[in-house]
This record gives sequence, structure tokens and C-alpha cells, in this order.
Amino acid sequence: MPLAETLPVGPDTAQWSVWGTVARIVVTDPALLAEAAMMVRAELSAVDAACSRFRPDSELSAACRAGGRPVTVSPLLADLLGAALEAARTSDGDVDPTVGAALCGLGYDRDFAAITGRTATSAVRVFPAPDWRAVRLDDRALTVPHGVLLDLGATAKAAAADRAAVLVADRLGTGVLVALGGDIATAGPAPAGGWRVLVQDRPGDPRCTVRLPGGAALATSSTVARAWGAPGDPLHHILDPRTGRPASRVWRTVSVAAPSCLRANTLSTAAVVRGHSAPRLLAGVPARLVTATGEILRLGRWPA
Repeated sequence: MPLAETLPVGPDTAQWSVWGTVARIVVTDPALLAEAAMMVRAELSAVDAACSRFRPDSELSAACRAGGRPVTVSPLLADLLGAALEAARTSDGDVDPTVGAALCGLGYDRDFAAITGRTATSAVRVFPAPDWRAVRLDDRALTVPHGVLLDLGATAKAAAADRAAVLVADRLGTGVLVALGGDIATAGPAPAGGWRVLVQDRPGDPRCTVRLPGGAALATSSTVARAWGAPGDPLHHILDPRTGRPASRVWRTVSVAAPSCLRANTLSTAAVVRGHSAPRLLAGVPARLVTATGEILRLGRWPA
């Protein structure tokens, strides 16, 4: 995942590995760090049980196995799936939760940490995603068409960051930043001068530091961080739903600031999918795009 993290690490910060990336929490009151970290861990565990496509016992996996019959899901999964469908709607289908089978066909069929170093073979299958509009969510009644495998990877991680930040701020009354890889959400009062965030994909890549006010969010989508396959033809996890193939590597990374991490992630992911049309999509939005050759394009009010 993109390396987007607060600086520095100190007594106000906790971090651990989750979902093939790093979870990090920073609070303005260090005395509340242990309790806040425990709350975030519990929230991420609940999200994983609800919508992991790598767990056969998750609610999402059960719904995908229901053969097109409606299944009553938990309020949590209903919220997460509602967020995914809203992202699909607002991105005109660029961010599509029905890409699960296409990802599996490309070899991304387990937690990313388990496929690092995997080489693509002739067994790779490529096919476009079904139409996301075929997925029905009526309150808590979810209907997944027969044969469709949902993947909420992008939106669920961003939504989890939003949920966890609001949860900690509301219950503990502290300012908090929650970072899940490149998905960063904040809630409550920010420290003096704002939250300092380093935006960088990998060591040695172009980098910058920005300051987020309390309640702001930042998401970075990358075509080079979660990559696997043959050295000459690497694959990555952001698919163009219309082709079932990884989006063209016009951009190495796209970073977007927005009022919520879910919105920021929707825009950054859609921008990767749109390739050369991304600047039109992000017109007026604070964004930083890095080309395949390392050139930087700043849009909106992204600082120089």
C-alpha cells in the first residue's frame, strides 16, 4: 500500500499489521492511546468478519454463496456494502464491487501478504466484472447474483478508517488519526498546526508532507505497491471493471484529500482507472498525481 503516514512516531502512536498493510492510530491525548487502539482493533476485526472475501466464514462470503437468494446481513455489512454501491454510482462504475472474480482470475485470491512474489502463469483468467447494478441491497436484505463474487477491498478499508476515527473521537473525546495503509481519516480536534502526513508510495519515490485539519481525510491509490506477476508484465489490484484487467499505469499514485476517506478513496481509485482523463475527474479537488516516470501533477489546492 502507499506509504502515507503521520510523522513522527511517539507515545501518542500505535501501529500493527492488518490486511497486508499497516494500521496506525495517533491521538492528541497520549493517556487515551491504549484504549483508542483497542477500539480500533475491535472495529477492524468486526469489519473483517463482515466483508473479507478471503474468509469463508465472513458474512460477505456467505451472501455470495447464496445462489442469488436474498440474505439478511448485519447493520455493519449493510453499511459497508451501501458505501461500495454508492462509490460505484458516483464513479460511473469505475469503482466496482463486483470485481472479485476478476481479481481471483488474476491470482489475487488470498490476503495480499500471501501472494507477494507470486508469478503469473498461463492459468490467469481475465474477464470483465458484472454490472454492479445487479447487486440489490434493500435495507438489510442483500441479493448477490449467482456466480458474482464481491470485493469491497478499496471502499471497506476507507470506510473502516472513517468509522474507527469517529468512534474514538466520539467515545473518548480526543482528536484522532486512523491510517490503514494509504487510507487516512481524522476526527475530533487536530493538534496545533494540523495532522502532519507524509505522502509517498515507496522509499525513494517522490514524497511530500501535508497538514490535514481535524475531520479531513486523505487517500492514496497506487499501481505499484500491490503488484505481483512476471517482472516484464506485472499485475496490480486496481482493475478496470470494463475489461477485467489492471488499469493502465498512467499514474503510479493518485492522492486525494476530501471530507471523508471513503470519498477520497473513491476519487483516487477512479482516477487510476480513468488514466489520462483523471485531471478532468479531479478538477477542483485537492489531488497529487505521480506519473509512471515520476513527474508530479498537483490539482486543486494541493500544496506545492
